[in-house]
This record gives sequence, structure tokens and C-alpha cells, in this order.
Amino acid sequence: MRERDDVNRQAAVWHCGDYRVVLDTPVIMAIINVTPDSFSGDGVVGSVDAALCQAERALIDGASILDIGGESSRPGALPVSEDEELSRVVPVVEALVRLGVPVSVDTVKPGVMREAIAAGAAIINDINALRMDGAIEVVAQSDAGVCLMHMQGEPRNMQQAPDYADIVGDVESFLVERVSALEAAGVDRSRITLDPGFGFGKTLEHNLQLFRGMSLLSVHAYPLLVGVSRKSMLGAVTGRAVGERMPASIVTAVLAAQRGAAILRVHDVAATRDALAMWAAIDLNSPGIY
Repeated sequence: MRERDDVNRQAAVWHCGDYRVVLDTPVIMAIINVTPDSFSGDGVVGSVDAALCQAERALIDGASILDIGGESSRPGALPVSEDEELSRVVPVVEALVRLGVPVSVDTVKPGVMREAIAAGAAIINDINALRMDGAIEVVAQSDAGVCLMHMQGEPRNMQQAPDYADIVGDVESFLVERVSALEAAGVDRSRITLDPGFGFGKTLEHNLQLFRGMSLLSVHAYPLLVGVSRKSMLGAVTGRAVGERMPASIVTAVLAAQRGAAILRVHDVAATRDALAMWAAIDLNSPGIY
């Protein structure tokens, strides 16, 4: 692990299908859940119109990317069938791609990845880091961007006594190995982002240590995607229920940006945008960016 005295924010560009997402300042990825059992209680399963309205509002509020999730990954969640996930996700992708922004699909299943890309998705956001058989091949045969996330275990058991020798080093080693596998399959580095996986197979102390060491993960020059919005780590610190965690979510998003996060995956887009605008005006001396 190499130490850093500061976070060097470079004008990286994330290649996502037909889109080029400029990451010289952090961009907002809005969460569009199409599940009946989202931990945050904001799922819009079965209604393309509701998902479209949510997406349009997110874009007005300042989102640059829309991330569709058709299978809950909350702790203890059980997987859904591929057919069920496809029925939830594909119609929403087809509707949202018409908005003219990159649409991401949060899935672990190669079959869902394939159909989502065919429907116009520009990004595959995989909490399993393309470890399922056939997943790397689907992405390699496309020009979609990809996010590789660290997770110990799987959603149904990931919070059952997670253990690490060195949380930052272990996460870094895992992500480096997954990047190597993708690049060996022909995926250009400009298409790859990395997610430390806050809340996925990690205790509160693991999450806090990982957050403190986040800038170390950016030494490999792959953009970092961070999602901590409304998560249980915020509830553990503040004592707030999931519906009362917006202030903690906003503060944590800004702290992630300060530590080098290039993409922030959030529920509360407008509030996050306003907080980032103030951070940019004060710390970056760049009022008017957001």
C-alpha cells in the first residue's frame, strides 16, 4: 500500500457505451430501485411510469447517471430468479435510456447484464465484481462501463461475522485482482470504476476504517464509486432509522468526495448536489460547478 498526503483529482473520463462521463469533479448517480423489498423503502416495482418520474426528478435535481436495481442486496436478502429480475429491469431501462443520460444496471447475473445492455444500458454495476460464470465475457463483448465492488460473502450471509486481516489492504487486493481479470479479457481500463463496498460484509468498525483509508484505494487511478446513502452504518453511528438518515448521508457523501470519490451513488440527489456545491465553492474555489 502506498501512502498519499492528498487526493489528486485528475480529469478522468469514464467510457460508458456511447457516453463519456467526465470525472474532474464528483458526479451523482441516482438510485432507482425497482424492487418490492428495498431497505430504503423507495422501490417502484411494477411501475415504469413511477420509475420514469423518479428518474426525471433526479436529473432535474442534479444527477448525471441513473442506476436501476431489480434485486435487493440488503443484508439477509435472498436472490430472485433471472426471469423476475429481467421483468423488473428491462422495461425500465428501455424507458430511461430515452432521457439521454447513462443508465446503469445493478445486477450480478450475466443474463440480465446481456439483456440490459441490449436494451441500452451503458453501465453494469456489479456488487459481485463480475465473478459469476460468464459475467466477464458479457461485459468484454460490449462497450459498457463497469463498476466492480468488493463484497465478503453474499447478501444473505455477508453480515455473519465478517473478518479481515487488514480491511483497506484486503479490499485493495481484491479489487486489483478483479481489474486484472477484466483487463486480461480485453476490457479497457477507461471503462472500469471501483467500489469499496461499504456495508457489504463489513462491521461498523470495518466501514469506518475503510472510509478513513479510502484515498489509498485511488492510487491505482481507477475512479472510485462510493455508496453509503441511508446505510446501516449511518444508523449505527447516529441512532437514526433509515428514513431519518439524510443528514448523515449528505455529510458522508461530501467526506467521500474529499477523499477522492468520483461517483456518489445516492437516494437524496438535490440535497447531495447542494452540499457538493458548497464544498466545491469553499475547498475547490470553484463556485458554480454544481
